[in-house]
Amino acid sequence: MNKILLTGIISILFLVGSSSIIFAQEHSSPETIDHEEMEYNLEVIVGIAHWATGIGTVVLAVALIRTFKHMAAVTKMTSLETEYRLRPWIGPTGTITKMEKSISDDCQFDIAIKNYGELPATSVIAKFVKSDKPLTRESFQSGDVNSFDLGPVMPTMEKHYWFFIDSEAWKKADDGSESLYTGLYFEYEHSGKKSGYGMLSEYSSSAKNFIHKDMWIDK
Repeated sequence: MNKILLTGIISILFLVGSSSIIFAQEHSSPETIDHEEMEYNLEVIVGIAHWATGIGTVVLAVALIRTFKHMAAVTKMTSLETEYRLRPWIGPTGTITKMEKSISDDCQFDIAIKNYGELPATSVIAKFVKSDKPLTRESFQSGDVNSFDLGPVMPTMEKHYWFFIDSEAWKKADDGSESLYTGLYFEYEHSGKKSGYGMLSEYSSSAKNFIHKDMWIDK
């Protein structure tokens, strides 16, 4: 773009120089320059000047168009960057962890979330669902979902969410006699719209850990 603009400027400068030559030629003494030769030279110079003017105009117009397109692209990229940067982003900081002691008779599990964005999330709703059959994203629309309001989460802040699995189901999953699938979803609002982070996991009795099968972000 800069090269094209520079070419246009050079063309304009050439036109100005040509005009000066014409002016000088028109005021030269007829005693030193042959009249016919002077007319021929003037015609050539005027022709070149006209061509240079046309080319310079076209080049300058193209340079201006490309400049405006570049400015529009930069403006769009800036707005996208601002939209993605200046907003809350909620996501987990690690894996699902079984706690050694539970506050109930059921087995207690913990997962930490963090706001990776630069604006606070005013209210984060944690949703949990479990099953002995594979879960899908639509599973969060069922009536078996447990919900809990974690409240506001400020930028860089971490919060912990606890969920519970009955001891009998956990024992079967841990010894591999029965499958265990879990789903976690953290929902929050941004600019009046729902956003969220979801993850579907399966417990592996051999790895003694939850294996994530699906993770996604709803914007």
